Amino acid sequence: MIQRPIYLDNHATTPVDQRVLAAMLPYFTDRFGNAASSSHLYGWEAEAAVQQARETIAQAIGATPEEIVFTSGATEANNLAIKGVAEASVNNGRHIITVATEHAAVLDPCRYLQSLGFELTILPVQADGLLDLTCLEKALRPDTILVSVMAANNEIGVLQPLDAIGALCREHQVLFHTDAAQAIGKIPLDVAAMAIDLMSLTAHKVYGPKGIGALYVRRRNPRVKLAPQLHGGGHERGMRSGTLYTPQIVGLGQAVALAIADMPQETDRIRSLRDRLWQQLCTIDGIHCNGHPTKRLAGNLNISISGVDGQALLLGLQPVIAVSSGSACSSAKIAPSHVLAALGRTDELAYASIRFGIGRFTTESDIDQAAACTIATVKSLRQVARV
Repeated sequence: MIQRPIYLDNHATTPVDQRVLAAMLPYFTDRFGNAASSSHLYGWEAEAAVQQARETIAQAIGATPEEIVFTSGATEANNLAIKGVAEASVNNGRHIITVATEHAAVLDPCRYLQSLGFELTILPVQADGLLDLTCLEKALRPDTILVSVMAANNEIGVLQPLDAIGALCREHQVLFHTDAAQAIGKIPLDVAAMAIDLMSLTAHKVYGPKGIGALYVRRRNPRVKLAPQLHGGGHERGMRSGTLYTPQIVGLGQAVALAIADMPQETDRIRSLRDRLWQQLCTIDGIHCNGHPTKRLAGNLNISISGVDGQALLLGLQPVIAVSSGSACSSAKIAPSHVLAALGRTDELAYASIRFGIGRFTTESDIDQAAACTIATVKSLRQVARV
């Protein structure tokens, strides 16, 4: 039997936790009802399961269950938030602000709106990946309707100061959206304390199934109005039509519940593994850590190594460890990461970047093997280059 590589790409996706799968399975078979069927037991069972998941997710972020709208994932949630606000608020303004290091699921909807006549400001970040709040404040205008800043970067793991951004947006009466796909279950999130008006979530970054996510939509102070992007049935209070995928929703709720319960100890354990990996990789000459050294996800380590071909490095690592050079949505493209470019990295360093994503099932042995493999591969590539 061929040995599978050690999985260290947990920012791309995570395996479904067995406890999550166990919670989901009955809703594929015995409890298969449609949550919108209100006249019999099968529908009641599905509706109760959906409501329980809604309550779990709401509690995890300090929201109310009525503020949770289920989607197919964070990409749809981002599109619903950004396009939905733009269409609903067009009479109040046409200016949107986002950040250069955002995921394509935010940047692309924003650019689409720009093609329709909306004005878009894409803010730079500092060399450590953090947004300069002074820069954000200067960009705000009377016609600004939305600011979208992700909670935790999918490539470099940098954590943006959500509370400060939220306070600034609230002061200027501008809606604040955050893509929290990488953050939910990994850092504390509180939509009230952070003055967040819209928050995008997904299950598959937190040991839940693919194909399910949610959008938090504030109902009070202020009440956020969204124009739906899917029509046909009026599900989810008219914001997102379509039969609710009960097994997936149950999986999302269970995944969030487990992550929140284990967050304090799991964060410490994963951070320890990340630091162990970095300490060993530091022996490589010309290595750089991308992003803020401490204000980052505990399980993220994004490195660049000078004088090494990035694709050759990835190929050399593949038999032993599964890692990527950046976002799974764009890693197949032969182009330097737009995130690393925003940090000021040269194309050479951006091409020679590796993203390690440490997760729930990573062990010390995995880390030590990954470090040894990386060091050996870099040494081999440099020897070949000198020949």
